[in-house]
Amino acid sequence: MSILATSHEAIQLLFSGDTALWSIVGVSFSVSLFAMAVVLLPALLLAFALAYGSFPGRWLLLSIINTLQSVPTVVIGLLLYMMLSRSGPLGDWQLLFTQEAMVIGQMFICFPIMVAMMHGAFQHSDRRVWETAFTLGASLPRAFGSLIWETRFPILAAVIAGFSRIITEVGCSMMVGGNIFNATRNIPTAIAMESQKGAFAQGIALGMVLLILALVLNFLLSITRGKGYLRT
Repeated sequence: MSILATSHEAIQLLFSGDTALWSIVGVSFSVSLFAMAVVLLPALLLAFALAYGSFPGRWLLLSIINTLQSVPTVVIGLLLYMMLSRSGPLGDWQLLFTQEAMVIGQMFICFPIMVAMMHGAFQHSDRRVWETAFTLGASLPRAFGSLIWETRFPILAAVIAGFSRIITEVGCSMMVGGNIFNATRNIPTAIAMESQKGAFAQGIALGMVLLILALVLNFLLSITRGKGYLRT
């Protein structure tokens, strides 16, 4: 089958409401969005502490965070698999080959990326925003909110980078999820499996979903940045 014919079949799958295809998309998005929701606030708080705080071991912690960004996802999956397997210390939780295990793995993947990028955003922010908020009598949460609003564009970029990293990762999801249909099969693992089988139509269709997602996210970031510049 030619590339043109396969692409045409992939487009038909996308717009025909294929149950199997959209089930895979649903699993992928639900797992990744939940993982992002869990780590967003802790990442913000840790990034702020690293940028504005002064405590023993600060630079060591920052070095560890930066190092963890480069750990391959399959290594994270392997370590998590060993922890969650029956012989592992967390085997009693019976989380292996579940969406919960995939969420945990993706949390470990996106957390250091988001912390590192948000730390850079806070470091380059105007500290007078934080100081002025306190001078005007703002509470700690309100002052923190003002600082986040001031750095909203690089923080949004950090969120998009973290989400893009986990929505496309395959190593960890395959290790701890098991690629079970209608349960843990997400977009990257489905693409890998369908390509090995020689069934490229579904793989191309799922790849189109990721491409459209990337375009939408980058368009959203460009629009918000543009609006921000117009106000200044």
